[in-house]
Amino acid sequence: MNLRQLRYLIGVVDAGNMTRAAEQLHVAQTALGMQIRQLEEDLGVALLVRHSRGVEPTRAGSLLRSRALDILALVEQARKDVVASERDDSETIRLGITPALMMAIGTELALIVREQLPQVFLSMVEAMSHVQVHMLIRGEVDFILGYDVPDLPQISRIALLQDDCVLVAPPGPRKGEPIALVDVLDERLAMPEEGDSIRGTVTRLAKELGLDLKVSYEVRSISAMKSLVLRGAACSILPYASIVDELHAGKLDARRIVTPPIRRTLFLASSKQAGPFRNEAGLTGAVRGSLKGFLELLGPLAEPLWVATA
Repeated sequence: MNLRQLRYLIGVVDAGNMTRAAEQLHVAQTALGMQIRQLEEDLGVALLVRHSRGVEPTRAGSLLRSRALDILALVEQARKDVVASERDDSETIRLGITPALMMAIGTELALIVREQLPQVFLSMVEAMSHVQVHMLIRGEVDFILGYDVPDLPQISRIALLQDDCVLVAPPGPRKGEPIALVDVLDERLAMPEEGDSIRGTVTRLAKELGLDLKVSYEVRSISAMKSLVLRGAACSILPYASIVDELHAGKLDARRIVTPPIRRTLFLASSKQAGPFRNEAGLTGAVRGSLKGFLELLGPLAEPLWVATA
């Protein structure tokens, strides 16, 4: 007698039908029947009565189902107790994350942390990257997942990936075509305020080309920038992940910016003045795990780094 057989017996009795039970248990019907027969042989009693309408438990089958429920409940409680006994390292971690990343990986990250780090209570705070840096220094968050985090003496950083931003515009005749930065700068642009990592990169690259960045609309919200583009009032330079839904719906167009690209580096960073955090390594692994699907979504627009920097 083993736990699998007990689970199978409960499933068959509750379903009242071998075929239905096999579907609910995600097991082949022949394998299910074999396990039940083996259980009956081990115990030396019939557990089920088979008839044209399905199956019913015998008196012994009903008794074993009842005891099996108790046994499986005890096993689950034992598992929880054992896990809880190792939770002396439980802690709350406050993580700053950008709005685009919250949309792209926030749910996946929360689920991974819950599954892999049950001793961690993860509190995620949404903010633009440059705002996150100030929050980290002030001690308002413990870690940040942000772009182009500056190399400051009080901050530790791990570089995770690099990705390229795109020109977001209403669909037009040049839909999906790459566009040179010099041509991007001729567009009416909706951009975040100064201090934002994307705006800082665009400003720097424009100066290297001997040009100026002219901002028609200055807004901090990604949603507001997308709204301006949807209404045809402006274009914007945004992360690809922030407009995936609108792209699939055919409402917006994304054009890769080239010569040069608007490339950013994503960091997981913490303050050297705080901690140490017992679950930092686990959090780093969870973040990397949540980024796998993100990298697949971005395709050629991104590449992983997984390199620690001071």
